[in-house]
Amino acid sequence: MAPIVHVLGARPNFVKAAPVIRALGAAGAEQAVVHTGQHYDERMSEIFFVELGLPEPDVNLGVGSGGHAEQTAALMIGLEREFTSRSPALVIVYGDVNSTIAAALVAAKLHIPVAHVEAGLRSFDMTMPEEVNRRLTDQLSDLCLVTSPEAIGHLANEGVPVARAHFVGNPMIDTLLANLDSFDTAKARAAFDLPERYVLATMHRPANVDAPGTAAALVRHLHGVADLADLVIPVHPRGRATLLAAGLDEHPRVHVLEPLGYIDFIAAVRGAAAVVTDSGGLQEETTILGVPCLTVRPNTERPITITHGTNRLVTFEELVPAARKALGGPDGPSPAHDARPPLWDGHAGPRIADVIMEFLGEHGVAA
Repeated sequence: MAPIVHVLGARPNFVKAAPVIRALGAAGAEQAVVHTGQHYDERMSEIFFVELGLPEPDVNLGVGSGGHAEQTAALMIGLEREFTSRSPALVIVYGDVNSTIAAALVAAKLHIPVAHVEAGLRSFDMTMPEEVNRRLTDQLSDLCLVTSPEAIGHLANEGVPVARAHFVGNPMIDTLLANLDSFDTAKARAAFDLPERYVLATMHRPANVDAPGTAAALVRHLHGVADLADLVIPVHPRGRATLLAAGLDEHPRVHVLEPLGYIDFIAAVRGAAAVVTDSGGLQEETTILGVPCLTVRPNTERPITITHGTNRLVTFEELVPAARKALGGPDGPSPAHDARPPLWDGHAGPRIADVIMEFLGEHGVAA
């Protein structure tokens, strides 16, 4: 039988893939996992396989970092070799990283069907590399597996046939809900010497951390948040040198940590009084956990987190006032929204598996 090949390259991919791999395994599908090595730090990749119960990758391409062209080219070369040797029944790609678009391009040119998990999300900001990756991947995908209702409209507006789009829910939330009992905030506080009340931050978007001047401005405002409450920031490899050069760790109430594994990280998020981020997935996770989230970006491809969760877009200048409000300042705390977005119910993995198995059956492919 031809295998279904999952292409994984970065932390969010692993979290989304775990329930899909589990559900396809229960359906009897033969599967292979290709880890591209786009995230090559153990805490950003390998530890997730252990914590999420993912099978060991069948291959690790070990691509590592580099410019967009260099990294994408290396990914395509390695993936073409793997797809040619494995002859997949289907390639499944996740999210919007360079591994995603590289795998979709290679599979399409080899006439291998592609399924895109998290299709149709749009920031409408083409200066974001992720937006370019998302749009092109959806055009190349035979199955567009959608996590939120508005994404169906985005795909239709771009000419994607409605039969290719399937609203299945959010597999990242499957993983979150399945591990709720493991997110021990007291244990995380003890392990990382965290105070009782803190704001957790993550920053890695190129627009925020690549240019020294921008990074310095961001650090000044993060220090302003630290004036209100201790700021805990696991520092992503991207931007680490720039942020530290800008003096990130020079405030007495800023706690700089190394990247954390999934369980430790979400435990720290769950125990935070608020979150400051430019991440996409963390906007979703805080929505379910009911933690106020301030997203330091001019736009989001996840507007459902704003309407259904605790998320708010802020500029650098708005960050400290918004943090004061979220922490319970004069205007009171930001209220958590109890309702979950549609189909964020912990069963997206099985729905995705059903769509994929039906697609392969219709096309006479055994997996």
